[in-house]
Amino acid sequence: MRIGMALNYAGGFKETVAELADYEKAGLDIVFVAEAYSFDAVSQMGYIAARTERLEIASGILPIYSRTPTLLAMTAAGLDYVSDGRFTLGIGASGPQVIEGFHGVPYHAPLGRTREIIEICRQVWRRERLQHEGKYYSMPLPQGQGTGLGKPLKIINHPVRQDIPVLVAAIGPKNVELTAEVANGWEPIFYVPEKAAEVWGDALAAGRARRDPALGDLDIVGQAPLAIGDDVRDFLEFGRPMAALYIGGMGAKGKNFYNDLCRRYGWEKEAEEIQELYLDGKKDEAAAKVPYELLEKMSLIGSEGHVRERLAALKESGVTTLNVSPIAGDHKSRLALIERVKELAAEA
Repeated sequence: MRIGMALNYAGGFKETVAELADYEKAGLDIVFVAEAYSFDAVSQMGYIAARTERLEIASGILPIYSRTPTLLAMTAAGLDYVSDGRFTLGIGASGPQVIEGFHGVPYHAPLGRTREIIEICRQVWRRERLQHEGKYYSMPLPQGQGTGLGKPLKIINHPVRQDIPVLVAAIGPKNVELTAEVANGWEPIFYVPEKAAEVWGDALAAGRARRDPALGDLDIVGQAPLAIGDDVRDFLEFGRPMAALYIGGMGAKGKNFYNDLCRRYGWEKEAEEIQELYLDGKKDEAAAKVPYELLEKMSLIGSEGHVRERLAALKESGVTTLNVSPIAGDHKSRLALIERVKELAAEA
C-alpha cells in the first residue's frame, strides 16, 4: 500500500514544499496537489518536481472543463518530463458551483467528456496525429466549424512515457463504472471500507468486466486523516466542518453528489438534516449532525491497535494507495506519523 499525502499549504506554499523533502525521506510515496479555485496546480507541481527526487506527484484533481483535452495531455506530458516520469494525471468533473460559477463553462456530460478526454490524452502521448471524432470533442474541427484550416498534428516532444497514469475522482455509480473500465486509478471521497462494496461494488465489477488487461489492476486511493495515540480520539471532531461543507453545502438540493453518497451509506435522515441546516446558514449545527460513525470509519485516528485494524479494513476493501492527512502539533511529529503509518501499512 502506497502512502500519499495531500499538499496543505495553509502556512505558505514554498514553506510546505521545503518540508516535502523530509516527507520524502520519511517514506512518503506520492503527493496530491489540489486545484479548486485557488492558484493553479500545474505551476505548483512543476515547482515540487524541481525540489524532490523520488516522490511521485499527482494532480488531485485538475477539472476536466477548465482545459481542452489536448492541453491536459500536453500538461501531463510536460510534468512527467520535468519530474523524470513521476507524474499522475488526476482528473475529475468538480461541480457546477466551481465550473459554471468560476470558469463560466456549462457543467454538461461529465461521463462522456471524461471518456473522450482519456482517449485523447493517450493518443497524444503515443505521438499519433491527433484525429478524434467524438460526441463532445472533435480534432481537427469538422467542416463548417472554424476556418477549415485545422490539420491533424502530433505532439512535437517525445513524452517520457506513453502510459502516464490517469486517476479519476468519482463517487457516482456510472462515473465509478467508467473509471474502473478506462482509468489507471480511482479516488473516491469519504471512503468507508466496510460500506464500499455495498455502495460501489456493482459499478466496479461492471467497469472491470470491460477493462483492457493491459491497464493492469485499478489503483484505489483511499483518504484518511491520521493521528496515532491513546489520547487523539478528539481529533475526529476536526473532520466535522469539512464533511458538513461537502454533504450540506456543495450543491443545491437534488444536485449534491456528496449528500447522495451519505444517503447511499445509509444516513438518509442525517444527510437531509445536514443539508437543511447548512443551506440555512447554520454551519455549526450542520457539522454537529455529521454521523460520528462516518467520521470514525473514514479516519485513521486512535490507538496504534485501532489504526492497525483500520488499515487492515482498508486493504481488505481493495485500497492500494492511502492518502493521509497527518494531524500533529509540529513538523517533526507529522513526519513521525508518516514513518509509522508506512510501517503499519507494510504489515497490514
